[in-house]
Amino acid sequence: MNQNARAAALMTLSMAGFACEDALLKLLSQHVSVGQLLLMIGALGMVIFGAWVALGPEGLRPRELLHRGVLLRNLMEAVCAICFLTALSMGDLSIASAILQALPLLMTLGAALFLAEPVGWRRWLSIIAGFIGVLMIVRPGTDAFQPASVLALVAVLCLAVRDLVTRRLPPAIGSGMLTASAFGAMSLAGAVLLVFDRQSITVPGPTQAAMMAAALGFGLAGYIAMVVATRIGEIGAIAPFRYSRLVFALFLGVVVFAERPDFWTLAGAAVIAVAGLYTMWREARLRRPPR
Repeated sequence: MNQNARAAALMTLSMAGFACEDALLKLLSQHVSVGQLLLMIGALGMVIFGAWVALGPEGLRPRELLHRGVLLRNLMEAVCAICFLTALSMGDLSIASAILQALPLLMTLGAALFLAEPVGWRRWLSIIAGFIGVLMIVRPGTDAFQPASVLALVAVLCLAVRDLVTRRLPPAIGSGMLTASAFGAMSLAGAVLLVFDRQSITVPGPTQAAMMAAALGFGLAGYIAMVVATRIGEIGAIAPFRYSRLVFALFLGVVVFAERPDFWTLAGAAVIAVAGLYTMWREARLRRPPR
C-alpha cells in the first residue's frame, strides 16, 4: 500500500470518527443541555490537547493566544460549536452533515473575495452549483424547511472564516496550541449558554458519561487521523475522501435516528459533493508545479 492509499484510508477513518462523534452528541443532547455538553467536552479536550502540547516539542506559549487572528479564530470556533450542536439537537443529522459539506466551496469563495486569490470560471460555476445544492436541501418557504438548517449554515460560514483566518496566522503559532485553544473557546461558549440562556445543568449518569468520553475519543481520533493523512498523502489524492463523512452520517441517521432523507435532500447532497470534489481537484491541479 503506497502513501496515498494509506492517507486515503486514514482520511476515511477520520471522517467516520467525526460522524460517530456527531451522532453521539445528538443522542446526548436529548438528555444534556447544549451548553453543558460544550462546557464539559470543550474543557476535557482543552486539558488533553494542552497536556499533549506541553509535553511535546511545541511547548505551551500562552502569549500566542492573544494574537488578533487567534482571538478571531476562537470566536468563530465558539459560534460554530453553538450553532452546529444546536442544529444537531433540533434537526436531522443527515441534513446538518450535508450542509457541512459546502465548506470547501465557501473556502474558495472567501479566498477569492477576501484574500484576492484567483478563481477561474470553472470554479465559479462549481460554487454556484454547490449553493444550488444547499438550497435543494434547505428549501426555505416549504414544508420541508427545518429551522435547524439555518444554524447549520451559520456554522459552515464560521468554519470558512476560521480556516481563512488560519491561513493568515504566523507559521510560528503551532497547530497544537490552536487546537487546545479552540476546545477552550468551545468550553467558554458552553458556559455563556448556561448563564445567559439559563440552560439546565444535570449530573450525567454512567451511560451519559460513557457517551461523552466516546464522543471525545472519536473526535480526537478523527483529528489525529486527519492530520496524519494530510501529512503523508497528496492533497488532491485524499481530498475526495473527506466526503465519506456524509456517507457515514446518512447511514447513522437512518439506522440510529430513523431519518428518511427525501429525494431533494439526497440530490442536493450529491450536487454539493460533486461541486466540492471538482473545486478541490481543480485547486490541487493548479497548485501542481509544471513538469
